[in-house]
Amino acid sequence: MTDYPPTTVLQSAMRGLACKCPRCGQGKMYAGFLTLAPSCDRCGLDYAFIDTGDGPAIFIIMLAGAIVVACALIVEVKYQPPFWLHAALWLPLILATTLLPLRAMKSLLIALQFHHKAAPGQLIDRPK
Repeated sequence: MTDYPPTTVLQSAMRGLACKCPRCGQGKMYAGFLTLAPSCDRCGLDYAFIDTGDGPAIFIIMLAGAIVVACALIVEVKYQPPFWLHAALWLPLILATTLLPLRAMKSLLIALQFHHKAAPGQLIDRPK
């Protein structure tokens, strides 16, 4: 096994945004759209440690919601279009602002989790 030099937070973040392995920066992280590969195809890093939970989805929902609601309010106040036009305008924008960045956000959180060696919290027994 090769020793990999430590990375900066910026390097780890860039590897995450590129959907590359957080350790070597070359292997693919995904086997499907959001399905993680079992391990890196280059360095063999086992991806079993990964647990992003709902974190990426929450970030994306908050950002996308702010963008879409702001745009919809501006269009409503300025032009007052019918409701069917709102649906035609905002449904594609909702899909684009949620699905497109979700993969990169998930891998970004994975890379940062790897960089900071994040692990589940553990209770320790204190001496009496």
